Amino acid sequence: MTVLAIDIGGTHVKIRTSDQKEVRKFVSGNTLTPRKMVMGVKKLAKGWKYDLVAIGYPGPVLRGRPVSEPRNLAKGWVGFNFARAFNRPVKIINDAAMQALGSYRKGTMLFLGLGTGLGTTLIDNGVVEPMEIGHLPYRNGTYEDYVGVHGLEKHGKRKWRRYVADVVERLKAALEPTDVVLGGGNVKEVKTLPPGCRAGDNANAFLGGFRLWDEKERKHGTSSQSFSMERSRRSLRQNQNAASAKAFR
Repeated sequence: MTVLAIDIGGTHVKIRTSDQKEVRKFVSGNTLTPRKMVMGVKKLAKGWKYDLVAIGYPGPVLRGRPVSEPRNLAKGWVGFNFARAFNRPVKIINDAAMQALGSYRKGTMLFLGLGTGLGTTLIDNGVVEPMEIGHLPYRNGTYEDYVGVHGLEKHGKRKWRRYVADVVERLKAALEPTDVVLGGGNVKEVKTLPPGCRAGDNANAFLGGFRLWDEKERKHGTSSQSFSMERSRRSLRQNQNAASAKAFR
């Protein structure tokens, strides 16, 4: 069975299926509703055959459902029935978590997505823990204010790169990962990667979407999977508390 992976970003919606390498995209922005997204994807995917859908959503997701509206898109995402709209089985995960899942190798990996905002995910021995660290206080705003696209535009590349390096070091000290991946569309603007980091690839978002449906699920359309996608509330809370406590010392 073929998986259609959908990566929803603040500037573009990108799609690809598991049986080919071609990537197609269309413009998103603050007028994009979920219904417009579905219509745009169906139009863009014309001629493609797919059986399952994986969606990377730019906001918090709990138990496969968006739990708050995206900051850079239109409203209406919470409570929207994506499976009915696509008439296919659908799995939804935070967009940074989807790219992180595609970038994961082993151990404890911290993923930081430098895009419109700051996407953060921790994967600990295959357990995916999407986090909202980007909205924690930093300097005179939040992490996202300084290392997201608005921070890049406001402060310029030189200062932005210093902020990125500082944020990476703070979060490494707080979360103690064995692997750090910098991804997102703006990782290309990082002249020299901070020590202990490797660059991700936006294409890994599609691999992460495919990984949401393992071989068993592709055959049967069921819900068991090799990667644990259930959010660990206790572990996530501990990680966020550690980040907020340690990262500001």
